[in-house]
Amino acid sequence: MSTGGFPSKKLIAQEIPMKILCLENSDAIQIGVIATKSDSQRNLPITIQIRIGDWVVYHACLNGSKLENDLWIKRKTAVVNLKYHSTIYERVLAEERGVDWCVENNLTDEYYAIHGGALPLTTEEACKGILVISGLPQVEDHLFAVEVLTEFVSRKDKEL
Repeated sequence: MSTGGFPSKKLIAQEIPMKILCLENSDAIQIGVIATKSDSQRNLPITIQIRIGDWVVYHACLNGSKLENDLWIKRKTAVVNLKYHSTIYERVLAEERGVDWCVENNLTDEYYAIHGGALPLTTEEACKGILVISGLPQVEDHLFAVEVLTEFVSRKDKEL
């Protein structure tokens, strides 16, 4: 299975501790810096994007990343904007139910990609933004994004 064997219940539960108090530009930039610094230790060929709503607040194309990564980011972002959950959750849930996600939602995979790497940036009120990683196999994109957001939440908790 290309989705790491995660059950959808585990993936949805994973989103709960990653909720943030608020999402301002400085928070989005801090998330991007965490991702960029984490990558510099591993030299991953990734593109990182953080959005608040439709606004791209942080975008970094690291060594080895490709223009194609931006196309994946656009399609992954569309999924999170539609469903407000991680892209890998949407994929695993569709696989568990035995449905074609695009057909079920009357969409095309030309514009939507249920491949790991995009996480909602959720406050208590709603999904306010998106963290997207592209360039690795989808499970690795997802795990890297989770690592980055977990680190951000941990730092914010220490500030309180």
